[in-house]
Amino acid sequence: MPELPEVEVVRRGLAAHVTGRRLRAVDVLHPRAIRRHTLGSTDFTGRLADRAIEAVSRRGKYLWISLDEDEALLAHLGMSGQLLVQPAGAPDEKHLRIRFSFADDGPELRFVDQRTFGGFTLDDLVEVDGTRVPALIAHVARDPMDPLFSLPATVAALRRKRTEIKRALLDQSLVSGIGNIYADEALWRVKLHWARPPARLSAARAGVVLSAAADVMSEALGAGGTSFDALYVNVNGQSGYFDRSLAVYGQEGLPCPRCGRPVRREPFMNRSSYSCPRCQPRPRATASRKSG
Repeated sequence: MPELPEVEVVRRGLAAHVTGRRLRAVDVLHPRAIRRHTLGSTDFTGRLADRAIEAVSRRGKYLWISLDEDEALLAHLGMSGQLLVQPAGAPDEKHLRIRFSFADDGPELRFVDQRTFGGFTLDDLVEVDGTRVPALIAHVARDPMDPLFSLPATVAALRRKRTEIKRALLDQSLVSGIGNIYADEALWRVKLHWARPPARLSAARAGVVLSAAADVMSEALGAGGTSFDALYVNVNGQSGYFDRSLAVYGQEGLPCPRCGRPVRREPFMNRSSYSCPRCQPRPRATASRKSG
């Protein structure tokens, strides 16, 4: 699933192509693409016709298109969702789910989703901590790249968590945008095992973890995100290349770039977690529980 850098790449591309334009019509070609819009396809398309696009915004892994009348078109890309800008009249993609056409007859916006886990819904904008966000994601915390992100407040909240450090980093109500890839990379940079309890970290150390996450996501953003296959692309269909810079994620058995020990893979929340056994030793309490 795309994380903050991949979604931000898409947001920037969308903002450049659709801000200030007016929608003419919307065609929903697969009902699952708007399954979260419970009022159905007719309501969805009818409410979008002739609406002006004011901005394209993001919080964590979510992005939305702000419309007039304090309403937003909220999007989640899921595992394979793509937002592509295509010339009007270009051949339809195999997995095209929604087509947005514009009053100026310029390029269309297309939502393509092979696995149909992503989708759109219309939602009201509400004010949360001085920022207007869709009501459905009002619970989502600011991310480390948000100008109003508070490192001290997030550090304090992180250290109150009675769980593993990686699980806390993935908690989108605590800090948003960080997923499996960038959590593993950040923890490798600061030499912490994913099972280390955040309550045992000093405030300074917890701050270093969050800063490392911000750094690795910023670097990934500069590389266009992380693309493991053709499903993760920007609005022009181009893949990112940060996968070439990954230290541990997906590198099982390859040498750690820092010490040379083979990278290990461990089960984690029905997924996998990657780390270096030498640079990131398991917490002693965790090791004793496993042996017992």
